[in-house]
Amino acid sequence: MRSKKMTAGLEKAPHRSLMHATGLTREEMNRPLIGVCHAANAIVPGHVHLGQISQAVMDGVRMAGGTPVEFPAIGVCDGIAMNHEGMKMSLPSREIIADSLEIMATAHPFDALVCIPNCDKIVPGMLMAILRLNIPAIVVSGGPMLAGDRGKTDLITVFEGVGRVKAGTMTEDELSELEHSACPTCGSCSGMFTANSMNCLSETIGLALPGNGTIPAVMAGRVRLAKQAGMRVMDLLEKDIKPRDIVNERSVHNAVTMDMALGCSTNTVLHLPALFREAGLDLGLDIFNQVSRKTPNLCKLSPAGPHHMEDLDRAGGIPAVMTELAKKDLLHLDVMTVTGKTVGENLADMKAVNRDTGIVRPIDEPYGKEGGIAILYGNLAPQGCCVKQSAVAPEMMHRTCSARCYDSEEECVKAILDNDIKPGDVIVVRYEGPKGGPGMREMLTPTSAIAGMGLGDSVALITDGRFSGGTRGAAIGHVSPEAAAGGLIGLVQDGDKIEINIPERSIELLVDEAELEQRRADWKPVVKEVNSPFLRRYARQVTSAATGAVFED
Repeated sequence: MRSKKMTAGLEKAPHRSLMHATGLTREEMNRPLIGVCHAANAIVPGHVHLGQISQAVMDGVRMAGGTPVEFPAIGVCDGIAMNHEGMKMSLPSREIIADSLEIMATAHPFDALVCIPNCDKIVPGMLMAILRLNIPAIVVSGGPMLAGDRGKTDLITVFEGVGRVKAGTMTEDELSELEHSACPTCGSCSGMFTANSMNCLSETIGLALPGNGTIPAVMAGRVRLAKQAGMRVMDLLEKDIKPRDIVNERSVHNAVTMDMALGCSTNTVLHLPALFREAGLDLGLDIFNQVSRKTPNLCKLSPAGPHHMEDLDRAGGIPAVMTELAKKDLLHLDVMTVTGKTVGENLADMKAVNRDTGIVRPIDEPYGKEGGIAILYGNLAPQGCCVKQSAVAPEMMHRTCSARCYDSEEECVKAILDNDIKPGDVIVVRYEGPKGGPGMREMLTPTSAIAGMGLGDSVALITDGRFSGGTRGAAIGHVSPEAAAGGLIGLVQDGDKIEINIPERSIELLVDEAELEQRRADWKPVVKEVNSPFLRRYARQVTSAATGAVFED
């Protein structure tokens, strides 16, 4: 066992002395030591209850004969960090979480790990770490919150409410009432936003137990799942099943297929390449288009539709979606999972059925013939950009718009709320990429304002930044190369025409090359003052969004 490096032998008496100081007995040290990493804190609604989940995991570890050792991780709430400088810290926190978990599990060589994330960057950060460390490990999330107003509202409703107030279709008193009711419980926000997307894909990949993505945070089933995860990790340790025994090319394909069927967040286009890279697997953007073309969209969860995670859970959860996809041989059923069984064996054991065809469409009656995400290419994005096509109004699927250019999110938001944006415009926000931001902020505030003001079917937004999983509309992000790296998005001027053609996967700036050459000769990048030493280091190390915004080796 790895833990014997710090507990066994005469020369480790000082080490044991320090561990005795924590309250551990020699008998506990002689058992497998299981690191239990959770991101509990008092500011993130998806994390306030993770202490209870961690305790349930530790109970499960003890029931199976191990000794749990608890330690924390940081976590940023993207909703609270939105539309101010705090959002610059969100994506960079992914690398900090992965690195800190690696540090803890190497400095204190645990025999196995249970990771308890819930929101946004914490899930991919922990997944990256366990693939990097490659010791027996399992992930169990804190689960989604319930939707507000008896299943009708969520955080996005509040963001869009700000635009509705500005448009005169909602009063401030109505917005205040909504603000108090839209997020009624703890848990990750209730739609198919980034946190729930990654928790569902953790289950799909096989690194989390069935139910991980959908069992609500407030249900007793979530606590039982945590206990089962604690017990399961002991079995993984006994059988020496490691994360890279589970994650391979076939599980990569399964993850992207489920991404498309569920209509997940565009942030998965950043996170899946980053975490699979830790397993030595290359995930280029082309796979998203290849899989999307042949994978039907089976779910319309918020923001793409009226349903929420609790609805998907009642409909059978991720196994119900996988069962539909398996009917057309769209999944690799022979992939190993943390249950110790393959995907196909898990589905057979569960007798998974689609219990509500209003939530999970049958494979022959999908919401759309193609998956939820599309990667667009063209002179404006030669390395690619992405859009959640399942949440785009039909009128915006192919559109030529007039550019309105802004060099920061703040400038863009002011223009929208001041009624400066008109139907037929495409808002271009640049210098918000991984390097240029730095930190590649999510832009839920402007996209929600566009929707709330009734412009969702007539205005597009293009950026080298990114979007919340809660964004809907013709919101095209991750434009690569970004403006700060000399990308063409930095040369766009007000009034330029941009053709967006999502069905054809293209995005073109309709300006002749001679004019663009003149602009390049005169171009000077916008250099933002960055007071944070951490963000200055991040900007130097981070790569393009097209490669998952990972660090250079």
